[in-house]
Amino acid sequence: MRKLVEVKEGTITENQIQFSIHANEPFEAVEAAGKMLADSDECAFVYVVDTGTEYIYVHFKQHTWSLLAEALQRTDVPLLLWGEQIMPLSAFHEELWMLIENIEGNDNYGEVFRTAVEDVFQEALASRS
Repeated sequence: MRKLVEVKEGTITENQIQFSIHANEPFEAVEAAGKMLADSDECAFVYVVDTGTEYIYVHFKQHTWSLLAEALQRTDVPLLLWGEQIMPLSAFHEELWMLIENIEGNDNYGEVFRTAVEDVFQEALASRS
């Protein structure tokens, strides 16, 4: 069984990008796995975290995408706040870039998901060209 949690909000300051989870944190310490996936059925990007005994899938649904797009334009590593735990999201930029570049123009992810990604990340994608 996969454990899923959802990012509820994010904040961007001059020095830092933070995303917050409002769910019970695991008893074990979590570490960034450095992997990101696309869940086109849920219209979400999914960052994988590891407790040492299981993987937890952190969903970034559409309401957070504008923050993801802004995070791509910066060099600082985003942080995930989950209860008392603060975790840098390693490989965040590389993984998200790889996904959105693969999704662009690719209907294998479904037209709704592809179109939503292209709309939100249009400026970021244009800056990469």
